[in-house]
This record gives sequence, C-alpha cells and structure tokens, in this order.
Amino acid sequence: MTKESTLLSADTSTRRLAITDALTRPRLAFASIQPDTLTAVLAWPHPGTAATTVAPTLTSLADTFSRLGLVIVDHDHDTGAHLHRLTLQPVDAVAFDDDTATAVTRAFDAIMAGHTDIDGFLRLVTAAGLDIAEVILIRALCRYARQYGLTVNLHTAATTLAGNGAFVRGLLDLFDARLRPGLDDAERTAGQARAEAALSAAVALAASVDEDRLLRALISIVRATLRTNWFAPGVPTERPLALKLNPSAIDLPAKVIPFREIFVHGVAVEGAHLRGGSISRGGLRWSERPDDFRTEVLGLMRTQMVKNSLIVPVGAKGAFVARTTAGPTPDDVRAAYRQFIGALLDVTDNLVDGEVSHPADTTVTDGADPYLVVAADKGTARFSDLANSIAGQRDFWLGDAFASGGSAGYDHKAMGITARGGWLAVQRHLAEAGIDVGADDFTAVGIGDMSGDVFGNGMLRSTHTRLVAAFDHRHIFCDPNPDAASSFIERQRLYDLPGSSWDDYDRTLISEGGGVWPRSAKTIELSDAMRTRLGVDAAVLTPHELIRAILRADVDLLWNGGVGTYVKASTETSADAADPGNELVRVDANTLRATAIGEGGNLGLTQRARVEYALAGGRCNADFIDNAAGVATSDREVNIKIALDDAVHAGRLTRDERDDILSAATDEVARSVLADCDRQTLALSLAEDRSSFLLGRHARLIENLEETNGINRSHEVLPSAGELAARQRAGAGLVRPEIAVLLAMSKNVVRDDILASSVPDDPSLAPVLRDYFPASVQDRLGDSLADHRLGREIIAVTLANDLIDHVGPGFVHRIESRYGVGTPEIVRAYAVVTRTIGVDSLWADVLAMPHIDAADRFALLAMLQSLIEQATGWVLRHRRRGFTVSSEVARIAPQVDALRAALPRLTGSPRADRETFAVLGRSLACVAGADATGLHITQVAQAHREAGERLRLSWLADAIDAGSTVDRWAAMAAASQLDELHDLWQSLAETMVTDSADGSSTDITARIDEWIGNNRTGVERVTGLIDELTHSERVDAAHAVVTVAALRQLVG
Repeated sequence: MTKESTLLSADTSTRRLAITDALTRPRLAFASIQPDTLTAVLAWPHPGTAATTVAPTLTSLADTFSRLGLVIVDHDHDTGAHLHRLTLQPVDAVAFDDDTATAVTRAFDAIMAGHTDIDGFLRLVTAAGLDIAEVILIRALCRYARQYGLTVNLHTAATTLAGNGAFVRGLLDLFDARLRPGLDDAERTAGQARAEAALSAAVALAASVDEDRLLRALISIVRATLRTNWFAPGVPTERPLALKLNPSAIDLPAKVIPFREIFVHGVAVEGAHLRGGSISRGGLRWSERPDDFRTEVLGLMRTQMVKNSLIVPVGAKGAFVARTTAGPTPDDVRAAYRQFIGALLDVTDNLVDGEVSHPADTTVTDGADPYLVVAADKGTARFSDLANSIAGQRDFWLGDAFASGGSAGYDHKAMGITARGGWLAVQRHLAEAGIDVGADDFTAVGIGDMSGDVFGNGMLRSTHTRLVAAFDHRHIFCDPNPDAASSFIERQRLYDLPGSSWDDYDRTLISEGGGVWPRSAKTIELSDAMRTRLGVDAAVLTPHELIRAILRADVDLLWNGGVGTYVKASTETSADAADPGNELVRVDANTLRATAIGEGGNLGLTQRARVEYALAGGRCNADFIDNAAGVATSDREVNIKIALDDAVHAGRLTRDERDDILSAATDEVARSVLADCDRQTLALSLAEDRSSFLLGRHARLIENLEETNGINRSHEVLPSAGELAARQRAGAGLVRPEIAVLLAMSKNVVRDDILASSVPDDPSLAPVLRDYFPASVQDRLGDSLADHRLGREIIAVTLANDLIDHVGPGFVHRIESRYGVGTPEIVRAYAVVTRTIGVDSLWADVLAMPHIDAADRFALLAMLQSLIEQATGWVLRHRRRGFTVSSEVARIAPQVDALRAALPRLTGSPRADRETFAVLGRSLACVAGADATGLHITQVAQAHREAGERLRLSWLADAIDAGSTVDRWAAMAAASQLDELHDLWQSLAETMVTDSADGSSTDITARIDEWIGNNRTGVERVTGLIDELTHSERVDAAHAVVTVAALRQLVG
C-alpha cells in the first residue's frame, strides 16, 4: 500500500547529495548499498542558515538510527562541511534495497521535520519495508488499541510487529482494500479476501497469548474503521490521522461501547471523540492523562448519555492531549485543539443545499452522518469561536452552531445556568430537610473557587450560604464561623475579579481561626475553631489531610464545582475512581456527614459512592441530573441557530437580526431549561417518596432494561435481585441516585421508540415543536419551524420528558406489559389524557398551593399520577389502535370540562381532594357512560361514586395493590383484576341508572336505591366478600379474582 508523500523523493539519483550553503534542514542519502554494509551521508545545515536544528551528537544519531532498525558501525565527521559519513547495518535480517533506502530517507526527513514520533514503530521501515505514512498508521492503530484497553504495551507491540512483517503487510492491505477511495466493488471484495487470508495465516502462527490478542485486536480495529482521512493530502505527516470507528466491532472487552468514535493521532495532538448515537453532543476537553484519556472520556460520555435525556442529541464526549515534551503551554493546547477539530471534520459529512456531501478522498462505509456539534469543557472554555472559525472555513453546515457558547452564543458563566440548574436540586434537597435556602442560614463546604463558573455562580445563589471551607488545585480556604452577609459580598467581589483565587480573599473578613493556605504547604496548623468546625482532633494536618477533613465536614451542603473524583464507595478501590490525580484526597462515601450534595461538576462522586451515601440517609441525585442545565442550554442554542440560519440563508433574516433574536431570547431559554431541570428533580422526589411502594415496579423495569436494552445492572450500579429482595423485606426502596439512572434511561428509551414511530409526524402534536422555541423565534419564523431539520427529534425528546417527569420511570414498561401495546400508542393515549383532563393545570395548581407541607404536596401529586395511569389505561382498553389525538380530544374535552366545572376546587388536603382526583381519573369512562346512557356526565359521575360507596368498591380498588410485589406475574394478575374492577364498576353504575322503572327520574340516588333493592342477593354477596377482605393483611390476586368474579356476576 502506498500513498502520495510531500517528503523528499527517493529516486536513486538523490544518493549523491549536493551540499550547499542553502541547505535548510538535515538530509540523508545512501551512497552505497552492499549486502553486509550500508553507507550513508548525512548533511547538516551550515551555521547562519534558516535552519534551527542543532547538529546531532553521535549518541543521538545512534538512537535515531536504532529506532529505524539500523546500527551505526562506523562514523566519520567532516566538521567544516557539516557532513557525517555513516556505515550502517540492519538489525533485522532483511533485504535492504533501493526501496528500503528510499523509505529510510523519507522516515529520516519526517523525523527531522517533526512529523513523526521517534519510537520502536520506526523499525517497521526496515523490518517490514513500510513507508513512514504506513508506520504512522500502524502506530495509531496500536495506540488506539492501548487506549481501548489492550494490555499489551506499545513497546511490546512494536517489537512483535517488527518480527511479523507478513502480518503488518496484510493489515495494511486490508485497510487499503476497505478504505482506499476509487476502488470498484470487485477490487474491494477481492482485496479484502486476499488480506483476510494472509492475516488468518499470520494469526495462526502467533507464538503467545499476548501476540494473538494483539494481532486479533488490530484486525478488528481495521474492520471497525468506517472512514479515515489517511488518503487525504498531507495526512498523516503534516496533518493528524483520523479514524472513524464502530467500537462494537472491536475484539477487545469493554464495559461501555459507544455508538461511534473518532480517534485522532498526530505528533502534536491525540484524542478521541465518542458518541452515543447519530445525533449526539457533548464537550471537548483538554486532558492531562495521555495514557488513558479515552478512559477519562468514556466515563464522561456515559454520564452525558443519561444527562442528555433532557435534550435532543444523545450523549457524546471528546478529549485530547497536547503532545509536547514539556508541559504544554496555552498556545500548545490551543494548537492541539485546532488540529483535533480539523481531524474530526475531516471524516464528517457536510450538508450542501440540503444534500449530504461526503468528505473528499474518503471512502464512506457507514452512510450519511452530518451531525457533529461540540461544546466547551475543561481547558476549552474559550475555544468555541476557534472551533466555529474552523467550521466556517470549511463551510460546515452548522456554522456557529457547531460549537455553542461563542461570541454569538449563550455565555454560560454570565447566565450562571449550570449552577442555577444545580441549585434547584440543592434547594429541593434542603427544603425536604427543613431548610429554606432563601430564608435560613445554612453551612456549606465546596470544591472549586470563585473564579470558576459552576462553583462561583453556585456560591452566589443564596445570601444565606455560610461557606466554612473550600479548596481548589491551588489553595485551601477555611472560615470556621462565617457571617453570611459579609462573606457573600466578598465572594461576589472575588467572582467579579478576573482570574481570582482564594488567596485574594480579604483575610480581615475571615472568622477567627480561619485562613487561606497554598496546597504546596508542608503542613497546616489548625485552630480550635477549625478543629471544632471540621470535627478533627489533630492540631496539624497536611494539605491532603485537611482536604479530606473538609470533604467529611458536618455541614448542610457539599457543593462540587470542581474537576475530579473526590468520593468513592467504601467497597471501591482508588483505581475504580479512575482519577489518579486526586487519589490522596479522596474519601469514602460512608464517612461523609453533609446533609446534601450538589453536583455542579462532573464525576465528583462515583455512582457507587452516591448510592452508599444515599442509603445512609444522604440527599443527592447524580451529576447528570444536577448539572444538566448547561448542556440543555447549549442544545437549545444549537437548535435555535439551525432554525434562524435557515431563515438567513433564505433571505428572510440578516445575520445581525439573527444575533439580536438569539440574544433577546436568553432569559426565556434559561426559564425553559430551568423548568425542565426542576421538573426532573421533582420527579425524583416523587419516586423517592413512594420508593418502598414502587420497589416492585422498579425491579421489573430493571429486568426489562436488561432484557430489551442490554444494560448491565452492575455497571449501572443498580441493585441485584438479591439486594432488591432484601430491601423489600426491610420495607425500603431504591434511593435517588438509582432512581435517577432509571429516570434517564426511561426517557432515552421512550425517546428512541417515539422517533422510530409516526408519532412525531402527527399534526396534532405540531404545537410541541412550536412551543419548544422562544416566543420571539416563533413570531419571526412562524410556520417554517415545522421544517426544522431536527423537528422530529425535538418532538420526541419533549414528549418523553413530559411523560416520564409526570408519571415516573417504569410507567411505559408497566403499561406495555399490561395491555400489549407499544410506546407510540401509550404516548398518544397519554396525550389524550393530559389534554382532556388538564393535567398540566392540575399539576401547576398543586405546586402553587401555599402553606401545605411537602408530604401533602407529594400525596396530591401521587394521586394525580394515579389519575394519569388510570385514564391512560382506559383509553388503551377502549379505543381502537391508531386513533388520532386531535379527534379524541375534540370529542371528549367538552364533557370533561363540564365535569371539572362541577367539582370542588382543590383544597390542598389529600383527604379532602381525594374524591376530586378519583372522579377525574374515571372521567373518560364517564364520558363513554354519558354517551351510552344519554345522561349528563355529572350524573354518570355521581352514579359511579355512589355505586362505589354502596358496594365499597373504592376500598377494594385501593386494596388490590398492583405494585406491592416484586413478582412480575403476581403484579400483572393484580393489575388485570384492577382494570376489570374499574370496567365492571362503570358498567354497574350505568346499569343502576338505566335499569329503573322510572327512566325519566333525575334522582340518581333513588335510581340506585331501586336497583340495589331489586338485586339485594348479589349485592350482599359482593359486599360480604369485601367485608371479609377488610380483615385480611392484604388483598392478593386470589382474593381479587374471587371478588371481581362476584361483581361480574352481579353486573351480568
């Protein structure tokens, strides 16, 4: 396999180097090639030329040539002419010929130009006859395998491959046959077949398990490569190599497998961008972990996958390292980022006039894939404009929507959006613990400093925050007994001070015994006030010990606004935390004493740590819940820009008008994002409040996610079947971090199911897309929003969030199992229920009720959830599949409105409001009853209520507990009996008011009295059975079957 090179031609005539004063870089030529001896001439630039390369020492020359598989056996140096005459011998038993000499010359030129690493892979030039570009490709494949998890180190890999030239050539042939542009199908098929045969033979000769593992891994990586820029001009010597891969096809073990991945390798940059789906987004971060940046970013992508349940794209994450011999400077990082972005775009499709345009010089094996967006992250906070400028230079279709938050985007720090979203979680945690953060002083410790976006904005959310200690990578701050008001003002000053640190804190405002210390200090003396505040006995601590004490402080809040993993579970090792940089300060979750944790930063705790902390009574969600507002804001920015840019391209807006509309919508976007975040944390609180009751449902949801979605409950830190059984015996349920995982996964599953259906195309759901956008955007773009490129995705994610936030995780699976319907039918039925009964207004009414405690509010919302489930089930049982939402709403809503108007207003008392919710839950059935009987809906509702009271059917319905058991079949049986009970109850009510001697009477009570008198034997049998059941500990499926059968016989 060969490719064009910009390096020095290796024609034989170049062996006679013309040494001139104009030579600007070192040059190598072979003067003689003999069977046992090679003679080469190395010319170094004269002093005073433009060259900056320092003349080499013999030691450095020997090292360079040894990497190329050549040993210097003799050396003659002409100082005046700056010439080195070298006598060389190959290390490997190879036939060194003109082609090899040419390859060595090109490799040497690449080394001198800084276009390649100097390592053991260079030996492939002589050992396998590879060109330098091919060496770089093999090196990249091995480095990716190592990042993926291959245990064979790079030195061993290089040595192994140097001794297996046939394998290396076969691997390159396979790469060429699969990915070289311009080959026809026959050439590609035949080439792959030949390469695969050669590779199979080579693998069969592997001498060890490690060698076999290496060879198979490399073959699978080449097979998994979907696209590459390797065939483009300047790659991989002058520009980084990019490999777009399908990780699921790689023959290496992995706990988390992304949907797609782009691996980038160059001399100045290396990185990986991992995506969870075709439409995905997430930040690109500068990593300081060159050996395992993929591990770092894999955990972040996994978090992003669940965090992105609020937004259109699924999760993605990227990380890159700036490859320098010394610590990278800001300019090095910026340059590496530029190359990384360029390489990502090299293998990404574009949209030109609405049509997909594939990259030049690229074979595409994976179909259209034009959606690539990035976001700021650690070390790249100010790089959005740079990324957008690169995208602009390439006319990438997303324009400055490619990287959100640039000069024409939303400034997250100025909005404080991530911290504001996290603070909603904190506010809820502490409110449920009896602390009003807007009125009550409370204590806090934190990770970060006031110059940081998330930490700084978080510590300015309440004037009642008493920050007693904090730390970042530079300093440790301690204020044992702070004054809330004055310390808030000082934090505000530091936030406003560019580049501030804790060292800028006014020491006169720190309470007695406090201070600020550099983390480089050898030891720190603790005052009595500090020891009391932190709960330690020692008078002197090292900085690491003091940080651990801060993390374990007995405070109301631990606020994480920093970078790193600081808390692991007691059952985990430090390696499990995957953050070696913070190993010395990390603590176990069972030692935390904070009442609540707010996770503004990513991965501050491992998931097992969160669960351990929550099981001990701590209040926390997860980072993907608490800091979701930032990514949600970025996504809205991207989607708004896509809509506005279409108008710009169509000439309906100017670019300045676009920017003005975007800016004017800032506050509305923030309100929408924060409302989404607040609804999500409320959903967690509701599920947690009823967690013991919901345990069976949650257990069945976990089983279903394992069976149908392939999750691994151990990897997701969800309880095993044995743990669930133990919690059931203890009367406990899932804790918030576990529920958070189920919440996010449920949203993702529902979103995907909706996208795969025709639901987003239902005209009655068009308002969902329109209402997603700020009012100003709706006003300017009008009906054109219906043509948004991601319109279906926006509708799907909006519907999924609305549904799951209202009814909790597991609702869809439970209804699917109960009625044998799919997600699309459930979503349509839910839409009918919410629009006819007015669920949103009822929900808002309950949340707005003043002067009721959390327990009563949760009880009312739980009743509303039951109402939704009951009414949705009725629609699915009694309406044909394929019904349209609009027609059902138009038919049903007027009668339900009449019924609501006749009901008493909600009082805020669960006991008083219970019947109102019960009536609304059966309102759709009452509409059907009114249609069937000709009575007014209020009369049918009255008949239903009185029938239930007379026969104690309300008690029976409550007693048939469909969620009290972990056993799936028992739960399904109970649910089936409950459905039949409700249907029979409705039939009974209709029968009571229609089977009357005086059909014209409007006295519903009299009609019911008459019917009961005429059917006393059957009524007494039913009431007798129910009376007997009232003395049982619980009503199981057998009880329900017998009693419902008696009711069925009564109804006839």
